[in-house]
Amino acid sequence: EIIGNIRLKKFMPVYLFQGEESYFIDQLTNELIKYALDDSERDFNQIIFYGMETDVASIINACRRYPMMAERQLVIVKEAQGMKGKNNDIEDLIHYLKHPLSSTVLVINYKNGKLDGRKKLSAEIAKIGITYESKKLYENQIPSFITTYLQDKQITIDPKASQLLTDYLGNDLSKLTNELDKLRILLPPNQRRVTPEIIESNIGISKDFNNFELLKAIAAKDVVRANRIAFYFVQNPKTNPLVVTLTVLFNFFTNLMICQYQPDKSKTNLMHVLGLRFDFQIADYQTALKNYKPVKAMNNISLIREYDAKGKGAGNSSASDGQLLIELIYKLMH
Repeated sequence: EIIGNIRLKKFMPVYLFQGEESYFIDQLTNELIKYALDDSERDFNQIIFYGMETDVASIINACRRYPMMAERQLVIVKEAQGMKGKNNDIEDLIHYLKHPLSSTVLVINYKNGKLDGRKKLSAEIAKIGITYESKKLYENQIPSFITTYLQDKQITIDPKASQLLTDYLGNDLSKLTNELDKLRILLPPNQRRVTPEIIESNIGISKDFNNFELLKAIAAKDVVRANRIAFYFVQNPKTNPLVVTLTVLFNFFTNLMICQYQPDKSKTNLMHVLGLRFDFQIADYQTALKNYKPVKAMNNISLIREYDAKGKGAGNSSASDGQLLIELIYKLMH
C-alpha cells in the first residue's frame, strides 16, 4: 500500500521506517528516492543525513527550507538510531513536525529497533505521516518470500530449491535477494525456473549434501547417509558452517516436539500448525514421528544446545567443528 501510493506520487509529510529487518526499510526508502523527485531535481532537492554524523538542528533547518525549481524536496535521515545525546535527541524533531512544510518529504530510517511508542514523536508521526515497522521474517516464511520475489520477476523456483536457499542463507533478506538476483542473471537462455541443479552449479550448495538432506537422513535414522553428509560438511566447512547446521537441527527437533504433542497428527493439521506450504516439508516430520519419542526429541534439543556452546569454546579446548558435528549426529540418532 505504501509503495503503491508513492508510485502514484501521493506523498506524506513524514515517513518512519523502523524495525529489525533492514531490507524492507531500504526498499521503501529507495522507492521514495526514485519517485519523489525527477533526476533533474535531485541535485538541489535531495538531502541525506546519517544519524551518527548529524544533529537534530541541521535536519530541522533542512526540512524548513523550500525546494529549488521543484514541487518538493526530499530529506532522508539514515541510521537515525545513532542520534543520541542530551543535545541530539531524535525526539526533538517534534518541534518541526508540529508545523511541517507541505513541500518537504521527511524520511526517517530507524534500524535494529524502533522509537519509543510512548513518547510524543511517535504519536505525531502516526498522526500526520506513515509509520512502518519492518519485522524479521521467521525461517518458515523465507521459502514463500523467495517464491514471491522471483515470481515478481517472472521466474519460478522448485520448492526444494527454495528450501535449499533458506537452509544455506537463513533469513538475511539483503543477502538472500542478492543471491537471487545473481541466479536470475546466470539462468540459461529460455529457462525461467530455478532448480536444485542450478543452485548447485552457481552458488556452491550441493543438491545431495546439504542440511535439507541431512535432516531427511536423521529423521529416517539413516546412519550411513547422515555420516556421509557430515563428512562432506567437514571437508567443505566454508559452505557448511556448524552454526547453520545447528540452527536447522534445533528448529527441526523443536517443531518435531510440537508435532508430537498435537492430538491431530494428520498431514493437513501438522502443515497448518507449523506454517508449511509444501508436502515435502512435512514428510521428514512424519518420518521422525515414527522414529523419535518425545523424550528423545527433548534430549536432542538439549544436545544441540550443548554442542552449540562447545562450538563457541565452552567446555571445549580441542575438538574442531567437524568433530563436534560427527559426534553430535551420532548422539542424535542413538
